[in-house]
Amino acid sequence: MNLTNNRFLKPNFLHLAQYPAPLRLGIFLLVLLVLWLPRAALLYLLVSSSYKGVNAAASNLITILTMGLLFADFLFLLRLWGDKVYQKSHLIKSYGLERTQKNGRELIIGLSIGLLLTLSLFGLEGQLGWVVWQRSSLFLPQLILEGLLSALGVGLAEELVFRGWLLSELQQDYHPRVAMWLSATIFAVAHFIKPLPEIIRTFPAFPGLLLLGLTLVWAKKAHRGRLGTSIGLHAGLVWGYYIINVGKMTQYSGQVPDWITGVDQNPLAGITGLVFLSAIAFWMRRRIRKVVFE
Repeated sequence: MNLTNNRFLKPNFLHLAQYPAPLRLGIFLLVLLVLWLPRAALLYLLVSSSYKGVNAAASNLITILTMGLLFADFLFLLRLWGDKVYQKSHLIKSYGLERTQKNGRELIIGLSIGLLLTLSLFGLEGQLGWVVWQRSSLFLPQLILEGLLSALGVGLAEELVFRGWLLSELQQDYHPRVAMWLSATIFAVAHFIKPLPEIIRTFPAFPGLLLLGLTLVWAKKAHRGRLGTSIGLHAGLVWGYYIINVGKMTQYSGQVPDWITGVDQNPLAGITGLVFLSAIAFWMRRRIRKVVFE
């Protein structure tokens, strides 16, 4: 018997593509955790030992390193998943992450819209006396640059995961509308992987996160499946909030309840933030109709 031709020694991964979506997603995530957890634990031990404990600085560094490693492992596994399961060498490109000028322009436009939306929200609240603007003690150019880099990293990673991989896997098994709602719900739920008291305290942010998830899917559909606008819009929202929050540029006056401005100072957990985000969602939905009739 020729062992090199033995089918038992050459596992065939193509049948995974025929599995139901929940099972495919579960297998992918299980393999990802097996790849990531041992090295993440090693990073934790190395950093905590070098800092002689886990203080604020060590905790931040551990988060950055382990999340960066997780995303790198995700990209590595995604390439294998495309080659072995779907026999596609450019799976990420099929998700809408194209290296084109059009996608780049849409990213910049989305980034501008997200930033403007956040600044306009806080600007309006300042005019109404709901927040009081303060001078930041941090060096503003550095704060803006750090915020931009962090926001682009978050936007790229979360859009590739939720509006790329997850949405694509769900669309293979479900109607596009069902896949959209499922992906948006999973996106919102993923932000509540925390202790139960924290989940209860921050749960008012759930409707805003759900609406954001839907809006980012609509942004992708409105641009013929390209992820540029979704990444940019997501990053712009994070960027604006980073500048204001980390820079401690506002203080809530207490003139109105938290459910209006945002529970836990999170704009997505307040009526005002939902109204602003709803305007963007409505615009993206209208753009989808325009694309359909072009």
